[in-house]
Amino acid sequence: MSSRVIEMREALRSELVKLGTPGNWDHIVNQIGLFSYTGLTQRQSEYLIEEYHIYLLRTGRINVCGLNPGNVQYVARAIHDAVTKFPAQQ
Repeated sequence: MSSRVIEMREALRSELVKLGTPGNWDHIVNQIGLFSYTGLTQRQSEYLIEEYHIYLLRTGRINVCGLNPGNVQYVARAIHDAVTKFPAQQ
């Protein structure tokens, strides 16, 4: 099971990089466990919930076990949309 979680973390990071999503996404693969702190803002997280029905905590914490080869591109595109539409305040 842990190898699948690692594969999904790597796939999500790879898709985000391929899309050119602003930010550094290395933390996704550097973390361990079933959950990932994505670094998304509350507004970005709410947008994912409301517009894409991707359910995560408003803190940006997501369950990596919910990712699979059939939905990881969808999730990455949704994150890309949220991050570009609602940039984090500097």
